[in-house]
Amino acid sequence: MAASATDACRERRFLGHPRGLAILFLTEMWERFSFYGMRSILVLFLAAPTAQHGLGLADGTAKALVGVYSAMVYLVTLPGGWVADRVLGPRPSVLYGGVTIMLGHLAMAVPGGAGFVYLGLVLIIIGTGLLKPNIATLVGHLYGEDEDARRDAGFSIFYMGINLGAFLAPLVVGTLGQKVSWHLGFGIAAAGMALGLAQYALGRRHLPDGRPSRRLDDRERRHLRTAVLAGSAAVVAVALLGAATGTLTLDNLTWAVAVVPLGVAVAYFVFMFFGSHEITPEERARLRAYIWLFAAASVFWMVYDQAATELSTFAQRKTDLSVAGWQMPSSWLQAINPIMVIVLAPAFAALWVRTGDRLSTPLKFTAAMVLVGVSFVIMMFAAAEASRGVRVSALWLVVTYFVQTTGELCLSPVGLSVTTKLAPQAFASQMIGLWYLAIAVGDAVGGQMTRLAGTVLSEPAYFLALAILALVTAAALAAGIRPLRTLMAEHPANG
Repeated sequence: MAASATDACRERRFLGHPRGLAILFLTEMWERFSFYGMRSILVLFLAAPTAQHGLGLADGTAKALVGVYSAMVYLVTLPGGWVADRVLGPRPSVLYGGVTIMLGHLAMAVPGGAGFVYLGLVLIIIGTGLLKPNIATLVGHLYGEDEDARRDAGFSIFYMGINLGAFLAPLVVGTLGQKVSWHLGFGIAAAGMALGLAQYALGRRHLPDGRPSRRLDDRERRHLRTAVLAGSAAVVAVALLGAATGTLTLDNLTWAVAVVPLGVAVAYFVFMFFGSHEITPEERARLRAYIWLFAAASVFWMVYDQAATELSTFAQRKTDLSVAGWQMPSSWLQAINPIMVIVLAPAFAALWVRTGDRLSTPLKFTAAMVLVGVSFVIMMFAAAEASRGVRVSALWLVVTYFVQTTGELCLSPVGLSVTTKLAPQAFASQMIGLWYLAIAVGDAVGGQMTRLAGTVLSEPAYFLALAILALVTAAALAAGIRPLRTLMAEHPANG
């Protein structure tokens, strides 16, 4: 009997892992190069005056828009996972998503005004929704059900690919965008995605076949068409009403969109618990534990992803960027976190294998929340020094990103891994989308919270408020470690 595609992809090895991990590593590396390259200059471009070829948005609006954009990027991973589960399968979804992302960056590379920028952002959102959850699903499918520790290690290596792209992106895209032309920077981001697509297409034979877990039947297809038409009509109607009444402003739109991820998260958990007949009682028990991990992850990303908004403008306006008389682009500081991940990820991957089940997922999440809270205590002191009217040392941000990185490695690859482990069989790709929905919730709320910095709250008080929120979340998780392990069917141990 011929070996299955999954068995075949395990025959070739990459750093002791299935050969397909190398293909997915490089695909994600170039996709993240394009994503983080654009993100490293996005808020600066949006807030730059039109005389400097920016869009000239107010600071609060620019930060809120970046927060909403980041939230929508991760929100659409949920329908992206559903499309893979019911229509395309994960492997084709990654390919189509990458093509759409590339087209989005090309649209932003056109110096044609706000219309091209918003079109590009929408295309990147749609494409990432198809690519992001399904590439992680393919990584999970490279391993057997009895390879939990190796799967955690594999996701940590995969995470290195993400961060290699994220490290190169600010150095290349950021430099060209800030020193030469914003639109040239966006164009280089498109080129990075094109490279990722080329190697993915050439190496797809090393990947699992990735067929849909259950294709739509004729009745479901009819219902889907009806829902799409009704939803499109509703969006058009709301847009026309807003235009007619003068309420369709960018600020109002960001406020309205910010509540969508939270509403979707609540609705999706309610559906899985009470509306789906495809989930077994054992799977529902694991989902109850997952809700707590989801909530903690949302708070983590609310704080962590301030790097694209509040920390980005802090670096540009309040940090000493001079190096031997040369002004370093502020976007370069966003390369600190990914290079630290590259250095530290192998150690964390080895740690998870060595400790096995002795360090539980809830304990790792608790450590992550403590660390991200401490990082903003550090930023509180940096902001207090900057409030005296001096540019502070870049070392403040270096230390902040280092502390956040250690927290990220305790939560992000582990969260991806536990999601594939706890996912109900009928919702495999969609559960990866649900994990990214936690990021969407955090980014949406965090983007709106940036409006408080320097207005309602002083900048030091703003950083302190977020630090307290993270530390309170850590305390709540620590109190529930043993009950969560029981729900997850993990064997109780020291952690």
